[in-house]
Amino acid sequence: MTDPPFDLAARLGALLFVSGEPVERAELINHLGCNETELDAALATLRERGPGLGLVLIEHSGAYQLATAPSLAELVEAFLGLDRPARLSAAALETLAIVAYRQPVTRAEIEAIRGVDSSAALQTLIARGLVEPVGRLPTVGQPIQYGTTVQFLQAFGLASLEELPDLPPEISEFLAEEGSQ
Repeated sequence: MTDPPFDLAARLGALLFVSGEPVERAELINHLGCNETELDAALATLRERGPGLGLVLIEHSGAYQLATAPSLAELVEAFLGLDRPARLSAAALETLAIVAYRQPVTRAEIEAIRGVDSSAALQTLIARGLVEPVGRLPTVGQPIQYGTTVQFLQAFGLASLEELPDLPPEISEFLAEEGSQ
């Protein structure tokens, strides 16, 4: 008896399951022998099937990864014998929120919004893998720009940045004003 052929979504799931790291669209298309439209359909199917298996499909900067559903985090941590991570300080949370909603953003832009030195908070976020350098601003000094990581999405149970909750209008307006200065 032969195994039944697996559909594209199943093959996609297998690749993402074993990769352990985010995989770029082009690499998935190459290995699966499909086109963009077929990949999008397989990704949609995998998004639908994942929750029934305790998994979520995460998308970040055109790369995809399977992760444990956030609702199962405590179960998985207990099984693996992991301690709960230490909580972030208020300064680190403020900095993380600015990066998440304004990315890519420089340290100077973060400090202009917060009104205080943010280097320690930024270093904490980098050390925890929630924020990473994503480029340089093409101006004098070429300051580093920061953005969130796949680990940020996993930690907050988001499949993509589009799932970030909307900010209240007054905060959105403040961030827009600070960004134009």
